[in-house]
Amino acid sequence: MRFDLIVFNVAVALAAVPSQPLRAEDTMSQAATTQHTHPYVGMWVTEDGRIRHELLPNGRYDEARGTRESAYQGRYEVTGTHIEYWDDTGFTADGDFVSDDILHHGGMVFYRRK
Repeated sequence: MRFDLIVFNVAVALAAVPSQPLRAEDTMSQAATTQHTHPYVGMWVTEDGRIRHELLPNGRYDEARGTRESAYQGRYEVTGTHIEYWDDTGFTADGDFVSDDILHHGGMVFYRRK
């Protein structure tokens, strides 16, 4: 992660410190309203269907490969049309949405499954 992004995240976290304690129901409500911040949530598959990425609305992804469901899981962030992945094992990757229905990632082309 870049240093300037870390500084930004810390600054945002400090600015967001509430004057009164947060209640669990308030936190859940805030999370639910901020989950859909980009149009790419959903299932993305290679043309042969062998590799499948499900981008979840909570910023997590679940990747299946062949018959191996949940082969890789981790978090992701979308900035504009660019996506960054952080696998739970420490692997990182990125990609670009070249249209609403096409993702270029890792030398592969993924298509939105509707």
